[in-house]
Formats: sequence, structure tokens, C-alpha cells
Amino acid sequence: MSVKLNENEEIVKLVQEGLKKTGGYCPCRIEKSKDTKCMCKEFREQIKDPNFEGYCHCLLYYKSN
Repeated sequence: MSVKLNENEEIVKLVQEGLKKTGGYCPCRIEKSKDTKCMCKEFREQIKDPNFEGYCHCLLYYKSN
């Protein structure tokens, strides 16, 4: 298993700018809580699944098997 940044540099730049503006919270979510702090709870749970392969909600990270 490996988790990497999205290969699309423009997406990474946009999401990272959003993270700076929100203090590290997912820029794709309205709620600011420990569950939406990057790396969000949703993606942390997805990467625990050995069968999951794909992007996090805001497309910053990609998990491959």
C-alpha cells in the first residue's frame, strides 16, 4: 500500500491553498472538526481497507495497493 499526492500538480496546488485558508481543514467541507482535519477521518478509514484504491474526497491524496 502507498499513499501519494495526486499527480496533477494544479489540483495539489489548489487544495493546498484551500488548506492554508482553512487552517488545515478540508476545503471541500463546511464543517471544521477533528474529522475534517487533513488527512480527514473519511480517508484514514478508506486507507485501512485493503481493497480500497482511489482518491481522498478532495483529490489531494491517492491510495494504491
